[in-house]
Amino acid sequence: MLPLFLFSALGFLVMGYHPGAEDDAVYLTAIKADLHPQLFPHDAAFFQLQMRTSLFDTWMAGFVGQTGMAVAWAELLWQSVSILLLLAACLSIVRHLFKEPRAQWAGVAMVAAMFTLPVTGTGLYIMDQHLHPRNPATALVLLAVSRILARKQWQAVPLAALAFVLHPMMSALGISFCLALTLASLEQLPVHLRSLRERLIPNAATPLAAFIPFGWVFSPPSQVWLTALRSRHWFSVYNWEWYEWLGAVAPVVLFWVVAKVARRQGQDNLARFATAVFFYGVFQQAVAMVIQGPEALIGLATFEPMRFLHLVYIFMALVGGAYLGRHILGKRLWRWVVFLLIFNGGMFYAQRQVFAGTPHIELPSVPSSNPWLQAFEWIRCNTPEDAYFALDPHYMAAAGEDYHSFRALAERSQLADDIKDTSVVTKVPELAPVWQQQVEAEEGWRTFELRDFERLKAQFGVDWVLVQFPPAAGLACPWHNRILSVCRIPR
Repeated sequence: MLPLFLFSALGFLVMGYHPGAEDDAVYLTAIKADLHPQLFPHDAAFFQLQMRTSLFDTWMAGFVGQTGMAVAWAELLWQSVSILLLLAACLSIVRHLFKEPRAQWAGVAMVAAMFTLPVTGTGLYIMDQHLHPRNPATALVLLAVSRILARKQWQAVPLAALAFVLHPMMSALGISFCLALTLASLEQLPVHLRSLRERLIPNAATPLAAFIPFGWVFSPPSQVWLTALRSRHWFSVYNWEWYEWLGAVAPVVLFWVVAKVARRQGQDNLARFATAVFFYGVFQQAVAMVIQGPEALIGLATFEPMRFLHLVYIFMALVGGAYLGRHILGKRLWRWVVFLLIFNGGMFYAQRQVFAGTPHIELPSVPSSNPWLQAFEWIRCNTPEDAYFALDPHYMAAAGEDYHSFRALAERSQLADDIKDTSVVTKVPELAPVWQQQVEAEEGWRTFELRDFERLKAQFGVDWVLVQFPPAAGLACPWHNRILSVCRIPR
């Protein structure tokens, strides 16, 4: 267990920790709203509706309520647990594929270093730098995979089911891989099925998410919703760049090579596993190209079928690291040191560029040096819970803001933004008219004067604004730092 804890800690330190960033705009906000229903009296639909297919926020709110632990510390605890479970699952998997301990631990070390490896074209990392439900769900799916490799398929069922209630879309893809691996692992097949093995494996990998009965998927899309959808290039694989296509095709082809080499060397478990990954990848790629192609099926694009690559990238890091441990690292300590320094150092450097304006690890109760987070904290502690804010609809992309969420961290209602809320609209089309109205009302934010803020107040009822310092004349501003001011709109 000691090496497992050490690699978990190393992975956490390299990846960093940024609660309230990026997708946590939805998840952390939903948890806080469950715990404190008086929060977010305005526009709560921008995080509540996306959570209607997941029990993640309910589960986390229940955990906080039962333990009395602060939300910030509970998030950090479960992020740490998710990392440990994911690496434990990877260790269990690789032990079924490689006999040498050095190969097994090199595989685990590679996955830990590659937590923030971008999964080509999908907008995903292997693991998020905050408690995303995808993190524990992925760990549970990998544990299910390890149970299948151990020939204990029924133990995989509750693990996959639990993953599904946390993150249905990603877990559906994970479940489909589990079905493919189960078929690839069968020692004996009836004669009339044996010749069909190649077809059975991909058919078993049909993405279950495609059959979730959301009626809006088959409704004629509105132009506003299409605008939001087209702002995210990962919703159409046909818009990917050549290098993104390479990142999609190359790993699948590599597993075909691994399967052939392993079969030739008598490594049956590895050969079956690689075969399952190959067929899973080929079939899911075909499905993605079909449902992201014609306009008639454009609603299905929001299920993001190319995210099947998330699992493929985890397995690529795991198997690639294992081969590195077997054939290159061996028992030479200096080679292990160089290996760990290169991969962990490179990923650490990349993360510092992504979150350049924020401490690498944002621990609870530690005051932030980020001026945006300082403003969010002041707002949380000094404004009424029913305060309704307007701020730059592109604030998350501002220099030094590092994509932290106002709702999640300031814990106050806000008018729709044109970054994260746009992504929410792609999943919840009924929000499109409200989103469009609010974002259009905020156009030209950087040149707003008092009359523009008064217009927002008359139109939507907002009574507070977060603006650049110095603020426009006429606003009542009780707080500011070197770049931001928190102001009331006069009555």
